Amino acid sequence: MASNYVVPRIAVVGLGLIGCSWVKGLRDRAAVATVVGYDRNLDSMQEALRVGLIDDFSTDIQQVVRDADLVILSVPILSMRQVLSDLKPALNDKTVLTDVGSVKGSVAADVGEVLGFGFSRFVLGHPIAGSEKSGVAAADGNLYVRHKVILTPEEHTSPDAVALVRAAWEVVGADIEEMTVEHHDEVLAATSHLPHLLAYSLVDTLANSHENKEIFNYAAGGFRDFTRIAASSPVMWRDIFSANKGQILKTLDLFSHDLAFLRHAIEQDDTTTVMGVLTRAKVARDHFSKILARRAYVDPMKTATVNYIASPSGALSGSFRVPGDKSISHRSIMLGSLANGTTEVTGFLEGEDSLATLQAFRDMGVVIEGPHRGRVTIHGVGLNGLQTPPNTLYLGNSGTSMRLLAGLMAGQTFDVEMSGDESLSKRPMGRVADPLRLMGAQVETAEGGRPPMKVFGANKLSGIHYDLPMASAQVKSCVLLAGLYAEGETSVTEPAPTRDHTERMLKGFGYDVQVEGSTVRIKSGGELTATNIDVPSDISSAAFFMVGASIAKGSDITLEHVGINPTRIGVINILKAMGGNIEVLNEREVGGEPVADIRIRSAQLKGIHIPEDQVPLAIDEFPALFIAAACAEGETVLTGAEELRVKESDRIQAMVDGLVALGVDAKGTEDGAIIQGMGAEGRFAGGDIVTHHDHRIAMSFAMASLRGSAPIRILDCANVATSFPGFVELSNSAGLSIEQKEG
Repeated sequence: MASNYVVPRIAVVGLGLIGCSWVKGLRDRAAVATVVGYDRNLDSMQEALRVGLIDDFSTDIQQVVRDADLVILSVPILSMRQVLSDLKPALNDKTVLTDVGSVKGSVAADVGEVLGFGFSRFVLGHPIAGSEKSGVAAADGNLYVRHKVILTPEEHTSPDAVALVRAAWEVVGADIEEMTVEHHDEVLAATSHLPHLLAYSLVDTLANSHENKEIFNYAAGGFRDFTRIAASSPVMWRDIFSANKGQILKTLDLFSHDLAFLRHAIEQDDTTTVMGVLTRAKVARDHFSKILARRAYVDPMKTATVNYIASPSGALSGSFRVPGDKSISHRSIMLGSLANGTTEVTGFLEGEDSLATLQAFRDMGVVIEGPHRGRVTIHGVGLNGLQTPPNTLYLGNSGTSMRLLAGLMAGQTFDVEMSGDESLSKRPMGRVADPLRLMGAQVETAEGGRPPMKVFGANKLSGIHYDLPMASAQVKSCVLLAGLYAEGETSVTEPAPTRDHTERMLKGFGYDVQVEGSTVRIKSGGELTATNIDVPSDISSAAFFMVGASIAKGSDITLEHVGINPTRIGVINILKAMGGNIEVLNEREVGGEPVADIRIRSAQLKGIHIPEDQVPLAIDEFPALFIAAACAEGETVLTGAEELRVKESDRIQAMVDGLVALGVDAKGTEDGAIIQGMGAEGRFAGGDIVTHHDHRIAMSFAMASLRGSAPIRILDCANVATSFPGFVELSNSAGLSIEQKEG
């Protein structure tokens, strides 16, 4: 019978809230057979027995731990060495021990001194949970549900012992993290010990003020919330401050330095510096759960699994505006940060890719307010004003961020490492590393030219002429941005036109850029001057609705304020060539970028051989265009699009596999695809679509549901937020039927 339990016999030493709650959680879940308790307070042992937390107790600690499978030590930090000495004679060769203290270095030292520095069955642990209540009566069997527990096993710790302790925590609902002893104590000094120290000090300071009565009478909620932790046990915190003295003093010195910096900024009415502190703090606070394991901006930004169920629906209708252009949003942050003065941005895309770029520049010392409803204020630091980031720049899923930043980082005086999520980590960065090396930059990538990518500063760059091996706006932009810092002239010649947002925006910031046919030239020595930017709606996001309205009978929509940069209008040209009913209305120019309203009505599309000169102008829109081709009459052939195989996914293969899964005759080629259209009355079958975490694959197949005969289940759609926040809500309001399921 005992083999069914996670732990057959537990001895809990110290009957306080933490140990008793763990034991209660195990008992409530039938995960322990017998619990024996020990505490210096006889009343606590009697109360624990009375309420059924323990089965027996003894005033002899050796009697309690003898024959235990697991010993839980929930005792004050500075009592640990004596407790270990007292129980040592009763330990057998199978008993595993663990603790719950908030300092690990001192406990590890105590275990080594008492039980031997090679003792393998002690698993250092720390649950990040608690309550203002204490003692046996406060025991809560659900205290650890969805709370972190940090285990800090040492090199000599038995894997079997770690597995037992991990299982005992997991069964009560805890989320387990592992880190080193040193890392734990450093992180907890910053996130727990320092806040408690400050709370105690602040309350003591104010309590000693001659105006303390008025201060406490009028204290607002913020004061009460912050100083609540000063009501914790003084004895416990005295011991913690002593046990983790080194790390606490180190963190306190850092805080004192930054506090003096903030004081000086307030004294000097330096509102920009103050705003920088406040905005960075707000973002950090939003990521607090990750800071605990020092993983803020290091985890994938979306961790939950999101699937779409797209059911057959009717026509699209209405007038609406899709989110701002991602390419322009990226560049507005980059150039605004490097400009002299304050840049105001409206229409900024608040998607995860653009936010990754924004956070990268915050990490390099740029004060950025917002975003709030698409408005961002950037306090530029000039071309040479960026500062060394405190950690690796995490860029999520954004290849644009990494490739363009590589060019800018090559001109800095400091080293930068850039990393990304699983998808970005598979994408080629050699295409930007190669020309940067030709300019004199020192660049390192992982195997196969993949991220993470490290760019070393303090290298003198020289201007080059670079012939792009293949059309790529990102590579072109990377080289041009490095050219801002390179001696002499830098020029790039492209084999086919690509989006020219970088050139246009550099001019908008007052920088001299020469464009002669397919060649762009730039010289260093200039400066960027702050300006205002109104980001147009992203034609890549609009493309999904262009295709949806084209294939769904009776549709009539108008997409407002869409960017129609001539290097981006391939999707309009291709749909028109297929017979699409598209009107470009109210053309105008905003901040150097042409924009217009676009009306799309349903039409019977026909298959075509897509002109290769249009491919670079629609490279991001082809997943949506594959859906249009599947609904056309006749055959559509795409060639010259090999770049699609190295996007967020192999978009050619992903789209072909999805079309085949829905009953369409499609096959991929080395540089494109051949798709046999279903014709006017054709319908997509139902089925499952594997997106490979690619946002454009997900949104394209959502539009296919407009011509579906059964629901289409689209898997792994969390990354849609990278480019189109609110996609499901906007789509459903326009006439689709998409249900979002999270798991």
